[in-house]
Amino acid sequence: MVSYKTQKVDGLDIFYREAGSPDSPAIVLLHGFPTSSHMFRNLMPALEDQFHLIAPDYPGFGNSSMPRVGDFDYSFDNLAVVMEKFLQASGLQKYSLYLMDYGAPIGFRIAADNPERVETLIIQNGNAYEEGLREFWDPLKAYWKDRTPDNETALRKFLTPEATRWQYINGVRNVEVISPDCWNMDTFFLNRPGNDQIQLQLFYSYRTNPPLYHTWQAYFRQYQPPTLIVWGKNDTIFPAEGAYPYKRDLRDVDFNLLDTGHFVLEEDCRVVADHIRGFIGKRLGASATASKAEAR
Repeated sequence: MVSYKTQKVDGLDIFYREAGSPDSPAIVLLHGFPTSSHMFRNLMPALEDQFHLIAPDYPGFGNSSMPRVGDFDYSFDNLAVVMEKFLQASGLQKYSLYLMDYGAPIGFRIAADNPERVETLIIQNGNAYEEGLREFWDPLKAYWKDRTPDNETALRKFLTPEATRWQYINGVRNVEVISPDCWNMDTFFLNRPGNDQIQLQLFYSYRTNPPLYHTWQAYFRQYQPPTLIVWGKNDTIFPAEGAYPYKRDLRDVDFNLLDTGHFVLEEDCRVVADHIRGFIGKRLGASATASKAEAR
């Protein structure tokens, strides 16, 4: 059973979903743009018999607090600080990190600062290498270089319902299995007054991530966290070119390119769940109650 909870962090209400026994190995699930912990709604029930799962919403996303841009620092540095404080308040001592999209730069900051706490990494379409920033990123790079009204207008198209729907259906095998509830829910949160300014601020803050790639790569080389890659190979935003370089720096990589798009869990949730069971079970010696797996 998934529980829906809220934790106070520096005066903010951080909403999160929780499932599984606290005695089981922990997985912290960090979502992407423009979604929330809602993206893990199917994965958590699929794994709760074997793992302790926690999936927070960042400030400005989902059901967490949404302070105005002038009242809160919407930067990836600060989101990582808030999420790290959230994890401290949750009492987790060790955990695996599931990183997707925005979850990657947030999670890699946390991992590099707390390498002793991170047992494994699970990376789903989340970038740490220049190879992963292809032509899709050209309008964002222009905005990073010159924050003009024209360059802002070019990015506002990413906040439209059409663009949100495109993120879910681009590159999938079967559009008919992708629930419109996904983009409808994301659109609801994006359309809240002031949320456009939050997202534009984070688009601009994303420029701080590529300069940290060398730091995160050094963390990979030094600490060698066992890493599971479950990557939608048809993703236009984070193409498969960004998945391969992890093999340069990590010795223990379970590498999987899946025939789907950006939001892998919408089409291949069961596949990802099975990969996680086998991967963490082998690396951590997690005892598999695995009643669901046996039932299948």
